Amino acid sequence: MKQKKRFIAGATCPECKAMDTMMLYKENDVEKVECVQCHHTMTQPKEAVQASTRQFEQVIGVFNPE
Repeated sequence: MKQKKRFIAGATCPECKAMDTMMLYKENDVEKVECVQCHHTMTQPKEAVQASTRQFEQVIGVFNPE
């Protein structure tokens, strides 16, 4: 099955400082954000994403890089 990868509009890579190069995808129930320019990667486990959502909000996911 092909992975869905989405670009994050307005996001800036913390490593190379390039804008609009960050893509978000899920791999083995872990959200990952990767820069397509320098390949800097950040990950967040599924439990941390679910803990960030509020009861009555309709949020797909919240990514908090560490």
